[in-house]
Amino acid sequence: MTSRREFLGISSAGVLAAAVSSVSTEVNAQEAPRKPAASAGENYVPVRTLNGWTLPYTMKRGVKEFHLVAEEVDHEFAPGSVAKCWGYNGSTPGPTIEAVEGDRVRILVTNGLKEHTTIHWHGILLPSGMDGVGGLSQPQIGPGETFAYEFTLRQHGTHMYHPHADEMTQMAVGMMGMFIIHPKQREAIPVDRDYCFITHNWALHPGTYRPDPSVMVDFDLWTFNSKVFPAIDPVVARTGERVRVRMGNLSMWNHPIHMHGVQFLVTGSDGGRWRQSQWRPETTEIIGVGQTRDIEFVAEPGDWAFHCHMSHHTMNAMGHEIPNTLGVDQSGIEDEIQKILPGFIAMGEYGMAEHQEHVDMGHHNGPENTLAMMTGKGPYGNIEMGGMFTTVKVRDNVRRGDYSDPGWYDAPEGTVAARVSSDPDFGSPPRRKNA
Repeated sequence: MTSRREFLGISSAGVLAAAVSSVSTEVNAQEAPRKPAASAGENYVPVRTLNGWTLPYTMKRGVKEFHLVAEEVDHEFAPGSVAKCWGYNGSTPGPTIEAVEGDRVRILVTNGLKEHTTIHWHGILLPSGMDGVGGLSQPQIGPGETFAYEFTLRQHGTHMYHPHADEMTQMAVGMMGMFIIHPKQREAIPVDRDYCFITHNWALHPGTYRPDPSVMVDFDLWTFNSKVFPAIDPVVARTGERVRVRMGNLSMWNHPIHMHGVQFLVTGSDGGRWRQSQWRPETTEIIGVGQTRDIEFVAEPGDWAFHCHMSHHTMNAMGHEIPNTLGVDQSGIEDEIQKILPGFIAMGEYGMAEHQEHVDMGHHNGPENTLAMMTGKGPYGNIEMGGMFTTVKVRDNVRRGDYSDPGWYDAPEGTVAARVSSDPDFGSPPRRKNA
């Protein structure tokens, strides 16, 4: 006679086998044509990922099926710096997944790494067994294996995905991406352009080619979508358009993101687009680690800086723990130091702006595969930035739907700050007297 416990065990095994068989059948079902994330007739503007791309899907019996491959990738942070990173489908971050509230989605994840992995769908409401925490809610995905995640999207908002297996290593070397869920109903206040990017930090030590996952604080590169200035795409818009920028943070630090030229509204997060009564005007918004934020603004003509306001996050490779040379007279020691360190150039007595000048003139070549700390040229000279810095470029004549770089802004006459004197003693400015 079969006991109650044996009966329940047999029944449970049968249910599990049926569930696995069902998923397997659906995965192997006949594919519909592969589609981009946003098809014609959808009630939203497709999101544009800075320096990134959107993952296409196939329709299988009413389910949108996506396929991610975790793998090692050769990634360029900017011309002159390439590293062995990990990512998805040939890129870091991985492609943006874009779907609609109410969609049933199936995401196949193939592990092309030499160690196990998983994917956690950060901020998304789903069954526990689809949450992607290795060892807790699912078995690890072994090398060469493909797992299927399947769930119905019950919310909208700006979300992310990343591993929950050997997380310190796998995230540190680039495994992450954005997951955008649009509301089912058309938004009452629609946007004309929808951008997204994810922030991260990297310890790519000077002269090396692989990020160091053991570093906790002293990072060398700070990135928007795994790129540093001047390689980060601009945010392009037509004058008067309503623009949304979705930002996620999977770095090891918080980022006060500042946009010049407008007073934007903070309108959403991974909790979706907030009620309009919760929108608040800002010019800088802190994005905490593991958070997402949406900002919206009406585009004003010009070239506007858009960057993290942590000043060392807008620099490229920096030397940590180097003695402070500010205000130090280094005359007479340059020749002596060059005897033991050929190529040394004394600098920094009056500031570090001369660093870009030396590099641009070829006087001071840095280590192999290492970017200059400050870089970038604009219409009026050196921009002296790096890291988490890009521009918002708004023009009257940008065609709707055109995201190409329009070049530098031609400012109307009389609207650019200009020199009025070269005399250091010019005028009679008031000064506070020392006590």
